[in-house]
Amino acid sequence: MKTEMLTDETIVKKGVANLQRGAETVGGKLFLTNQRIVFESHSFNIQNGATVIPLAEVGETEFRWTKFLNLIPVAPNSLAVFTNEGIEHRFVLFGRAAWREAIKKQQAAG
Repeated sequence: MKTEMLTDETIVKKGVANLQRGAETVGGKLFLTNQRIVFESHSFNIQNGATVIPLAEVGETEFRWTKFLNLIPVAPNSLAVFTNEGIEHRFVLFGRAAWREAIKKQQAAG
């Protein structure tokens, strides 16, 4: 993980993922730590950089469909992470149920 780690932070789960940012599906890596969810984009994306969501700010997680052009359902392989303020971060990834469970487990442990 390129994002600077916080004090006492450890990586719990990592994998490849895409993050839906408007019409662009941004490729990169997703990390779950004991304190945050961190998405780091590949440098060749138009919209690059990290998206960081503290676990304390995660409200709900929901299974979603990946949509072509953000309109046409393609596959049921997305996980939507909502902040307490209602902001949605939609990740396209493998094993979305395992990611959801790992997020809930870290929230409960925190």
